[in-house]
Amino acid sequence: MYAVIRTGGKQYKVAAGGKLKVESLPAEVGSTIEISDVLMVADGDKISVGAPLVAGATVKATVVSHGRGIKVIIFKMRRRKHYRKTQGHRQNYTEIRIDGISV
Repeated sequence: MYAVIRTGGKQYKVAAGGKLKVESLPAEVGSTIEISDVLMVADGDKISVGAPLVAGATVKATVVSHGRGIKVIIFKMRRRKHYRKTQGHRQNYTEIRIDGISV
């Protein structure tokens, strides 16, 4: 059984027992969260597709950790104009473990 959820403006395919890094969530480490933005649920041959959400479907997850991603370097340069600009960015994330999918 798997589901497609939406969190942080992105869509993820999740299954019970899997770990996932999503955009930063305001939850404590070890706490249980419930994601109600479920776009699709598949259980074998039975597939439920929402319009846009599947009614009554939720995904339960546990917050494993918070962290910061790898550094992304932004480099801008204009040739022959003596212009160079370097900037770095690290995005915050929350790692969650999927406990179960309920329809």
